[in-house]
Amino acid sequence: MDIIFIRDLRIDTVIGIYDWERAIKQTIHLDLEMATDIARAAASDHINDTLNYKAVSKRVIAFVRESRFQLVETLAERIVELVLSEFDVPWMRLTLNKGGAVRGAQGVGVIIERSKES
Repeated sequence: MDIIFIRDLRIDTVIGIYDWERAIKQTIHLDLEMATDIARAAASDHINDTLNYKAVSKRVIAFVRESRFQLVETLAERIVELVLSEFDVPWMRLTLNKGGAVRGAQGVGVIIERSKES
């Protein structure tokens, strides 16, 4: 299994349970790791034979910017569902970091791994 990754994808969105959080946009940081087989792309040297990380990034950015979830857990699940269903990815790991959500912490969030159902 090969992994294509996207590190520290920063997206502004409405996320949180408190009224003040619902009135502003906060920056979340995403790390995506997606299973794929790069052998065909390595042989052809053609973008159509691989997982296009730019296309994944653009789709995730558009989705997250428009989302209005309260919990990071819900947002993380929906991002993974989107990538698994719209791209040729059998497995992925997502780290979602909500920056300054806790005083004194560099970040808080969730790490989830999901696979497509066989």
